This record gives sequence, structure tokens and C-alpha cells, in this order.
Amino acid sequence: SDHFDYKKLFRFVLPSICMMVFTSIYSVVDGFFVSNYVGKTPFAALNLIYPLVQIIASLGFMLGAGGSAIVGKTMGEGDKERANKYFSMLVIATIVIASVSSAVTIPFLRPLSILMGADESMIEHCITYATILLIGMLPFMLQNLFQALMITAQKPQLGFAVTVLAGCTNMFLDYLMVGVLSLGLAGAAWALSRSSTFFCRTAAFCASAKPSSTARCS
Repeated sequence: SDHFDYKKLFRFVLPSICMMVFTSIYSVVDGFFVSNYVGKTPFAALNLIYPLVQIIASLGFMLGAGGSAIVGKTMGEGDKERANKYFSMLVIATIVIASVSSAVTIPFLRPLSILMGADESMIEHCITYATILLIGMLPFMLQNLFQALMITAQKPQLGFAVTVLAGCTNMFLDYLMVGVLSLGLAGAAWALSRSSTFFCRTAAFCASAKPSSTARCS
């Protein structure tokens, strides 16, 4: 309902831009610790298999981008009850898609790794890293969904703040699991997965603080 001039528009979209940039460096942090503490072969495996995981995770971006437009339009029409139903539908759809896609992909990780160019020394590393991330695909996809819905709820600053906190959690867990506990590539994967879980829990807690201000599950 607000009139947007260029200054207001820039202030509104800047946190969203920064949020996307910060999210994109998650794998860079994993790569830094893996390359320095684990070795070049696991690092190569990480870079080889990560795009496959991102293809599946991008379904969360798709649902978030399209779903936020529908939720925002419905809320603008004043039909908050229907907007809440759309929100619930998006969350349920994300849960189903994440669960099914992970269950279908995990058994085929070996042939997919070979298809993507992994040699014998890399295959097991690819399977280990991708399996852990696919097990944690649900919070990863929900994070992508909630990032878009936070913008629709006119809370891009909150989305950015939670994204930064989740990113810092990922950095700390990478240092702990890879650098201190020497858990190798598996530690990097668990660190990334736990940071997404942290994002979802924090976002849900912040959203529940003022349930009447935004769409919510119903």
C-alpha cells in the first residue's frame, strides 16, 4: 500500500540482495575449510556434486518466488484467511517435494557422480557429501521458501538478519567439525545442514512473535 520512490525501493530490496549473496557463499565456506583441512580430492568432489544438490534445492526458490507472489496478491486483496491457506499449501508442498526428491536421488548418487565426471578417488566423497545434504534437504528448501515469504511479509531486514546468523552458524560449525573435530567432508555437510535448520527454527520463532502481522499456517 506504500508509495515506492527509488530511495524506498532501494532500501527495501537491498536486504534481499544481500541475503541472496550471503546465501550463495555457504558453499564457499565449506570449500575453504575442506580445501585447507581435508584435501584436494574431497574439495574437488564437493565442487563436483554440489550443483546436483542445488538443482534440487532450487525447487524451494521456485516455490518461494511463485508462492510469495500469490500470497502477496491475496493479502493485498484483504483475504488473509485464503493467504494463510496458500502459505500452508506452500509449506506442505515443500515438505513433500523435499522428502520425495531426496528419497529418489540418494539411491542413484553413485551413477550420477560418475555421469558428472567423478573418478574412483572422488566417488565416495561425492556420495558422502550429497547424502548428508539430501537427508537435510527439507530445512534447506524451507530456508529458500521462507526467504522469499519474508520479503512478501515486508520483513526483508529480518530475513537478512536471520540469513546472516545462519551463515555465521555455518562458519562456526565448519570450523568446529572440520577444523577441530576433523570430521572431514561429512563434517562440512553436517555444518551446512545444521545451519539451514537453525535458519528455519529462528525464522519460525520470529514469525510466531507477531502472528497477526503476516500469513501463517492454518
